Amino acid sequence: MKIAVIGGTGLIGSQVVENLNAAGHEAVPHSKSTGVDIISGQGLDEAVAGADVVVNLTNSPTFDEASLAFFRTSMDNLLAAARKGGVGHFVILSIVGVEQVPELDYYRAKALQEQLLAAGTIPYSIVRATQFMEFMDAAMSWTADADTVRLPATPVQPIASEDVAAAVAEVAAGAPLNGIRDIAGPEIFNLDELGRITLSHKGDNRTVVTDPTAGMFAVVKGDVLTDKKAHLAPTRYTDWLS
Repeated sequence: MKIAVIGGTGLIGSQVVENLNAAGHEAVPHSKSTGVDIISGQGLDEAVAGADVVVNLTNSPTFDEASLAFFRTSMDNLLAAARKGGVGHFVILSIVGVEQVPELDYYRAKALQEQLLAAGTIPYSIVRATQFMEFMDAAMSWTADADTVRLPATPVQPIASEDVAAAVAEVAAGAPLNGIRDIAGPEIFNLDELGRITLSHKGDNRTVVTDPTAGMFAVVKGDVLTDKKAHLAPTRYTDWLS
């Protein structure tokens, strides 16, 4: 199968391309660096021409209200190009529980992206993942100083990017779900606890202070999966740290 991976040079995209090509598919990465601009539409028709599947792994450059316009414009352009090219399957990566946190602009933007895809005429699949293990350093940096890191006790179920990429590649190579597949890591932590584990592993002596108002995840009720149909990835957090 020929698969156009939009955002195929990023953290997840590059691994998805590698996995699909290793499985015998023809996965082609596309991004601004390859001449494809999903906002202006430049290069999109050429990128999806002849593709059986389009995987959209692009992300908004900001987490604020501007992310809504980013996902609306990019999805409108991508879906139009995919329809023109006769694409038979369109895949996106989203967030577990995204519709439950309307307080966050970015979550509302990702929910909009899902709605635009589901309302279209192209068979589709949505892979929803919990928070990436790779994002823990960023989450701590938002509310850190020289001595402390402030984090809420939000429950999270972190997943390694390699496990996300494997799941996306599997879905892209299969029949359209016309629905959602949830994936998550195998363990549940409170975010403040995860911060302490991370700092201890790094030999960082800063203190984690539990603060229910700290950072973006303060308003998130938690992305813990309770659905028994959810797919649990194999990589544990301490193994990933090591």
